[in-house]
Amino acid sequence: MDNLTPYYYLLVALIPLLYLVRNRISRGSRDRGLRLPPGPWELPLIGSVHHIFSAFPHQALRDLSRRHGPLMLLKLGKAPIIIVSSADAAKEIMKTHDTTFCTRPRSSAVKVFTKYVKGMTFSPYGEGCRQLRKICIMELLSPKRIQSFRHIREHETLRLVESVSAAASSSSEPHMNLSKMISRYVTDATVHAIMGYRFKDQDTLVHYIDEVLRLMTGFTLPDLFPSSRLAHALSSTLRAADAHRDTVYVFLDRVVNEHLQRRRSEEEVGHHDLIDVLLRIKDEGNLQFPLTMDTIKAVVFELMAGGSETPTSTIHWAMAQLIRNPSSMSRAQAEVRRVFMAQMKVTEEGLGELSYLKCIIKETMRLHTPGPLLMPRQCQKQCKILGYDIPKGATVLVNAWAIARDPEYWQNPEEFVPERFEGNNARDWKGNNFEYTPFGAGRRMCPGMYFGLANIELALASLLFYFDWTLPDGILPSDLDMRETMGITIRKKEDLRLRATPHIQLPC
Repeated sequence: MDNLTPYYYLLVALIPLLYLVRNRISRGSRDRGLRLPPGPWELPLIGSVHHIFSAFPHQALRDLSRRHGPLMLLKLGKAPIIIVSSADAAKEIMKTHDTTFCTRPRSSAVKVFTKYVKGMTFSPYGEGCRQLRKICIMELLSPKRIQSFRHIREHETLRLVESVSAAASSSSEPHMNLSKMISRYVTDATVHAIMGYRFKDQDTLVHYIDEVLRLMTGFTLPDLFPSSRLAHALSSTLRAADAHRDTVYVFLDRVVNEHLQRRRSEEEVGHHDLIDVLLRIKDEGNLQFPLTMDTIKAVVFELMAGGSETPTSTIHWAMAQLIRNPSSMSRAQAEVRRVFMAQMKVTEEGLGELSYLKCIIKETMRLHTPGPLLMPRQCQKQCKILGYDIPKGATVLVNAWAIARDPEYWQNPEEFVPERFEGNNARDWKGNNFEYTPFGAGRRMCPGMYFGLANIELALASLLFYFDWTLPDGILPSDLDMRETMGITIRKKEDLRLRATPHIQLPC
């Protein structure tokens, strides 16, 4: 019921009648003398919605920005949305006026899911939010903590290559579904680091988390018409979000309680997982805003959601691009095999020497920015950006995908060229180069960047070291389907099916 396409046609059909019984929605801010950014023409009631149904949002918004400029105003129903499509405008939002745009707007589905506790991602920017971010950056996702999970990554990566090897030796299938294997690896590595183990209902929990992320992505009718009781009553998304919230938190209750029981019994563990760290911080009690059990569960949910989506899509796209670009594949395999051939296995010590592999990951994230519109921001007070007035309360979306493909900043932007990231002048992903911000920038930059990258590097290096890769018979590299599909990240629409030929014997 919450699919906006049928509602769109219904509203268009009812426009004449609705126009008679309601005043036309006007840009009241224009009447107050503000110089708002330009934007496409609007229809009564639905605003600019009809402009973004022809393609995925990041693509449609890129096309609109080419006509209306790098700072553009859309009205989705009654909701004003500012679209940022240039590095200069992105810098203004995420650096110059960062404090003005630090708060996240919450969609109707997000409000339902975070009804009782908001965690870190959707907390209003303030002392409590800064405290949670500090805990994540200094305690949960610090380089030292990530390094402590090395044994988990190496164990799960070995399981991945064993699965590939078993599939490669099977005579029943001429090729394997690498996408499913990558997804399983990332899920297991993420859950293992957060919870300390893989539990029997893990797949069910991950399924519900995926469903929650799907519901939280995009706009629903109540977002377009927030004051409409009818829109809220009709929304199946809000009912589903309410039900899935309860289901997810039942699982998380069980997992956290198991950790509490283990701590009370003083059971010795070899390594502390992320839930252990959160419980320790809670028990120490040295915080201005004490950690509650609900906050811990909210943070665990965010870690699971954010820790799996980006690595899965990035490894998937990287392998697809390497198959399409044999010269890049050959160079990457030569580098990986040169570094690890002496020890005959891939370990984390040598990853620092894989400079070309890092370029591949960066180029993959440029072409296939995981979150193409980044996380939304909300303007907390009226301000000027590039000479335009941004009204208080407006939602701001940075089209990082469009900026990363803009020929003003990138030569041959639609081509896969990892070499563009070589040399001393190469852009980084730390939020310093606003033409390249796959993890965002500023005070609300993704705190889990290195947590995800660690899983990406080791898995990709292992796949390239142990196996040679080809497409199924009859398919040319140029024929590989590279169409996208949208979730919380940009995913490849079709699973990647490849043939693997063992090149190096697996370690015992």
